[in-house]
Amino acid sequence: MSSVLQAPQRAVPAFSEGRRLARLRQPHKTLSPLQHRRQHSSQLPQALPVAAEELLAAALSPSPGLAVGAATNTAVYVLGIRVLLAGLTWQGVLSSWVLGTLTYSAFGPGGYAIVCAYFIVGSLVTKVKLEQKQKEGIAEARSGRRSLGSVLGSGFAGIVCAAGALALGDPFPWRVGFAASFASKLADTTSSEIGKAYGQTTYLITNLQRVPRGTEGAVSLEGTAAGVAAAAGVAGMAYALGQVDGTGAVAVTVAAFAANIFESWLGATAQGRLPWLSNDLVNVLQITLAAALAMGLALALGP
Repeated sequence: MSSVLQAPQRAVPAFSEGRRLARLRQPHKTLSPLQHRRQHSSQLPQALPVAAEELLAAALSPSPGLAVGAATNTAVYVLGIRVLLAGLTWQGVLSSWVLGTLTYSAFGPGGYAIVCAYFIVGSLVTKVKLEQKQKEGIAEARSGRRSLGSVLGSGFAGIVCAAGALALGDPFPWRVGFAASFASKLADTTSSEIGKAYGQTTYLITNLQRVPRGTEGAVSLEGTAAGVAAAAGVAGMAYALGQVDGTGAVAVTVAAFAANIFESWLGATAQGRLPWLSNDLVNVLQITLAAALAMGLALALGP
């Protein structure tokens, strides 16, 4: 009779089996909320840099959107409120916040830098020989501090361009019009203030007759040259920041100069004669013309 061979079974040590059973009998430990926070806090240092990088990338993007634009602009205003109040009234601060928020949302840090440069340079040139201009009665009101109407007169076209870019989702050619509106307004402010401070001879633009400095519609060689330089400076800045290409920069400069001439002509022929045609409204017409001309040139010449 044959025998059946069986493999020997492996013996389990008694102490190992006892230790395993003891672990199974132990109750499950529940972590307290404090222990949970301590356990998950070790993961925060890795998560925070990722979140910070995402926020920074969003803030530096060409078109960050309204949420990022509002947050970034508000942070700037909180930190720089004293500097802002040196050049703006409180009404001006609030209206410029709207402009800054839409600008950053649509055109990112590049467009925002153009607005900041405009307000800084514009505020500085109004203070050139301010005492002399005050004695002559040709200084800007509020010693150069800009009010609600002044800010809207300077930024209305920029607000429209930013809103258009956000609504349509395509920044071209709104970027060109945006840059041209601020180039034209800075050219106007610079030519006027430098002309009143240093202009040796001023002429009425309609008939080239000599008139006193500060006359509406008057131009001077010194002021005109300063205005062209200001417009070209904004166009160059927009090009350097990637807001416009070379063709767009030329369109910005040409449109800004043409709109500045139009503003002088309008001041000489209609402003003061029509009671409803205020200086702020003239500014709105000027910067709107500059934006429209620049956009038309950019579209005609190609992106």
